[in-house]
Amino acid sequence: MPEHGGLPFLRELLLFLVIAGVLMPLLARLRVNQVLGFLVAGLAVGPHGIGALAERWSWLAWISFPREEAVSALAELGVIFLLFRIGLELSTERLYALRRLVFGTGLAQVGVSGVLIGGVLLLLGLSTEVALLLGFTLALSSTAIVVQLLNRSGAFGNRLGQMTFAVLLFQDLAVVPLLVLVGLLGKSEGGGLVLAVALALGKAILAVAVIHLLGRKLLRPAFHHLLHGADSDVFMALTLLSVLGISSLTWSAGLSMALGAFLAGVLLSGTEYRHQIEISLDPFKGLLLGLFFLAVGMEINVAAIASDPLPVVAAVAALVVLKALVVVVMFRLAGLGWGRAVEGGLLLGQGGEFAFIVVGAGLAAGLVPADVAAFVMLVVGTSMLLSPPLARLGQWAGMAIDRRAATPDLGVDADAESPIAPVLVAGYGRVGRLVCEILAREEIPFIAVDLDAEHVAAARRAGRPVYFGDASQAELLLRLHADRAPAIVLTMDDASAALHAVHGIRALLPKVPLYARARDEAHAALLRAAGASAVVPETLESSLSLAGLALGAVGLPDSSVGKLVEREREERSRLADAS
Repeated sequence: MPEHGGLPFLRELLLFLVIAGVLMPLLARLRVNQVLGFLVAGLAVGPHGIGALAERWSWLAWISFPREEAVSALAELGVIFLLFRIGLELSTERLYALRRLVFGTGLAQVGVSGVLIGGVLLLLGLSTEVALLLGFTLALSSTAIVVQLLNRSGAFGNRLGQMTFAVLLFQDLAVVPLLVLVGLLGKSEGGGLVLAVALALGKAILAVAVIHLLGRKLLRPAFHHLLHGADSDVFMALTLLSVLGISSLTWSAGLSMALGAFLAGVLLSGTEYRHQIEISLDPFKGLLLGLFFLAVGMEINVAAIASDPLPVVAAVAALVVLKALVVVVMFRLAGLGWGRAVEGGLLLGQGGEFAFIVVGAGLAAGLVPADVAAFVMLVVGTSMLLSPPLARLGQWAGMAIDRRAATPDLGVDADAESPIAPVLVAGYGRVGRLVCEILAREEIPFIAVDLDAEHVAAARRAGRPVYFGDASQAELLLRLHADRAPAIVLTMDDASAALHAVHGIRALLPKVPLYARARDEAHAALLRAAGASAVVPETLESSLSLAGLALGAVGLPDSSVGKLVEREREERSRLADAS
């Protein structure tokens, strides 16, 4: 149907917004995984679902996607931001904390699963290059689905959750060399295979090294100088420029844009702007990833499964069983009990969203045959749809095994250290800086956040754990693990921002002690009413201190001065609360 000079794909865009803005909240109330919701929606309204009937009944085009290309272009942006977000989360601190699990259990899982699956595909007649590429691709699980399942079950805090997350972390890292490998194999030809791959690999390494070095030299100074006194829209523009700019550089170098987005995330992960970037991009990331999974759902051809179900069912079962067995063995070797190991195996048994990226790239490069690519995508999509029932089966099987063994394994690491969680200081001006200096002197860990790029840059140069961000956004404080903090201290100069922060934090974290600085007694009363545990009015305390010094100077004993000051403080606080 013609667009009549309007926006291209406007009808499809409106339908997607209906799915994202109306259908997804309804499914969330039913506790349906959002990723699965988009997959099923793509399956239902895509070219293999209702869209296939649009040629016969034209009105169905208004509630379906007859053309997959209407979504695929925007879905590519979802892939870029997915890789950027992964790079952003791969901070050196997180990798170092989980290094044994990530580069031990994670590496073993991907390596063993990839070789076994690749060997099976080799026996089925695929070439060595394609078999190994698909083997390692199918060894990856769905980060988006598994993380949501872990969040829903509350398993992130136990040993099973840590191991599962570490494996997913290594799988995310493995995507980058797989994308590079697709480019190398796709460009190599016949007799000069080794030489072509070596030259292409050298070019790729050189391009990545140059981008990494230039990014480290330019990105942080650019953010620092351009954000001074700037609005939030400047911050957003710089972030998008970093992601899309570096993605364009890798594309110009003959590599994938997704690799560039990953590099941009890694470069920004070690800066003080990381958490604010996550907050700023969250709405876009959710929508773009929704488009990506909608496009993935459109790849699932139910009619093809129904016409010849045995190969698909056999392939899905083989994939899940083989991957689950490998994970069970790896988790047992890492010290997990049989019950939780089986639960983890079934949790990670499905294929992952990256299969669509890698296989799609292989198809575009002429490396993966079209019929093989279609079948692999069908198998992966079907296995992703089965993830929630597989996870429930894993929980049931794990509990049954533990009951039979009469040795319950709750997945808790008894030897795990429980270091003191840091105090969060919101605001790093003169008051916040003094609070942090006192905490540091007493060797009490802390994390501070401030919206002034100059303050943050100076603190980072001094080695202080200070991050750029708006402290009135409670979501940012949650990313800084405010739920585990022994206390939150608000020292912001802006009275309205402090009040906004108290409201937001109390709505999300009703039990965390919250201490706030107030401009005066009236402001203190508002902060206490909003839920602050204790408030220190700046003008009142300075006035009481000066009055105490004056009383001492005229001869009153220290004990009397202390009682008078405390009585005045209580009276002022009572009057402020009453007003």
